[in-house]
Formats: sequence, structure tokens, C-alpha cells
Amino acid sequence: MTPFPSLTDLPSHLRQPAVRDLAWVLLSPPLLAQTAWPQRYPLKASAWSQQPGALADWLLSLDADSQPLQQWLSQSSVRRLGLYYERLWQFALHAAPGIEVLAANLPIRQQGHTLGELDMLLRDEEGVHHLELAIKLYLGQQQASGDDLSDWLGPGSHDRLDLKLAHLGQHQLPLSARTEAQQRLAELNIQRPQPALWLGGYLFSPWQQPYTTPLAGNPEHLRGRWLHRTDWAHFAAQRDGHWQPLERHAWLAPARIEEAQRWSHETFTQWLATLPPDANAQLLVRLVESSEHNWQEAERVFLVNDHWPTQPAS
Repeated sequence: MTPFPSLTDLPSHLRQPAVRDLAWVLLSPPLLAQTAWPQRYPLKASAWSQQPGALADWLLSLDADSQPLQQWLSQSSVRRLGLYYERLWQFALHAAPGIEVLAANLPIRQQGHTLGELDMLLRDEEGVHHLELAIKLYLGQQQASGDDLSDWLGPGSHDRLDLKLAHLGQHQLPLSARTEAQQRLAELNIQRPQPALWLGGYLFSPWQQPYTTPLAGNPEHLRGRWLHRTDWAHFAAQRDGHWQPLERHAWLAPARIEEAQRWSHETFTQWLATLPPDANAQLLVRLVESSEHNWQEAERVFLVNDHWPTQPAS
């Protein structure tokens, strides 16, 4: 689903967290293989698609000096994971040979009311494109099989894969064809952009249950597992390695932890013991030592409270 299968392992060799996230954004497969709406890889018509080595060299040069990327990210608040994902795509598309970024996060208004934003408008040799970009992590419900998009919930249990896809396809993609958008695009000399989406992320299946990829899913999608707090001791006893939670901003690329930042078993045990019973879902990674003498992610799981996906009455 991306033109860079030869670069799959590159993110694990990059030292700078933001550069590793950038590489992951560009190289990771989409969640879905088929959608009712067009899906387009943003770098599809870039010269990088024909020259993977040039993309690798660009990422390696950023890893040696990440200041341009850090400066770009510092220009706006990127606390939300989705905005961080968009900013990384914007940085890459501005640099990609053969791509002209026409606008990003372009608000469309009607009589002072904002109808929405167009995530990305760009021009390449295949035309002008309106792209909607999204990053999502979904957990499969236990009472389901995983076949249906509605079987997959966000970690907070408020978001659902089928609803997210419908919002992208029925609201965000058609926005560029509305009269209000056409007037704004004409001011920027942008005509008839082709709408498409790109949805990246991970799917987490219940840890002790046979589970399938959604029927519309990409067989190569990134994956993990999830479990309730009460099952943790049984789950962890079956696996060797060091466990550590990841902050939300670090949920993209597989973790790479230097020895000085690796938690001890005692630190993790204490953290787990003090975690409130009704805590939000926690993303944990199992770390194993690499040949480069750091610790690499071998597995990721969501640890959810014992009431998930419902929440206890307050």
C-alpha cells in the first residue's frame, strides 16, 4: 500500500524521536485496503516513490541534524496526536520532490461560521488533490469478531472506526466541492481538487481471543493487543522483556529507549500499583535489548480498566 517496502526497518535505526515518527508516518501501511471513498498515498506521485534511496538519505540527514524538523514542529501547538501526525505529513510534503503544497488546514466558512478545514491541498504530476489525513488506534470489542468496522473502538470507547470513516467520507471529503469551498479555492487559484483520504494507525485485538482483520482492512496493518487490568499478571508472566508505558505523543513509531531511560522492573511495578483503578487506557510496550545496545519495542498492548469499554457510574 506504500511504495517503500525496502525501507520498512528504517525507523528502528533512527535516533531522534521526531525523525523516527516522521519516518513511521511516511512508511507505515494504512489501516484499510478498501473504502467506499478514494484512498491515496500522499507521496504517490513524488520522485521519492521511484527513488526510495533518496527518501532514506533525507531521513538519515534529518536524524543527524533534526533542527529543521524541530523548528517546523515548534511553530504550532501539536499536543493532539492527530495534529502531530498532520504536521509531520506537511513537513514531508513541503520537502518532497515533485509535490507543491498549495494549502494546509484551510478553513471553509459560511457567514462567519466554520464548516470545517481541508487538511491538505497539493499539486503533483497527477493533478490537484484534497487529502484528509488521520491517525487512529482502535481496540476490537470482545463480543465481536473484528470483521465489521463497527467492532473497533477508540481507547476512550467514544470513537468507532466505522463512524470515523463515515465522517471522513461523508463530511470532510465532500467539503472541497461545496460552493463555499469553491469560492475560497478560486481565490487561491485552485481548481477542482480530487478528494481522497489516508488513514494510518494500529488495530489492537483482545489478547486471548481469535480475532480477524476487518473485511475492508489492510492485511499488513500494524497491530497490537489489549487486556483488562485484572488479566495483567497472567499476560505478563508469559513474556520476557521489560515493560514501560508510553506517553501519548510517543504512540506513533515503535519505541526505541536508551538504557538511561529504560524503567526497571521495580519502577514499572510501582507505577502499575499506583495507577488508579479507573485510569484511562495506557499504551505499554515490551522492550528487548538490540544489537545497538538500546532497547527496542517488541510488542505493544493497551491496558484498560476492568470496566472498559463501559465506564463506572460516577
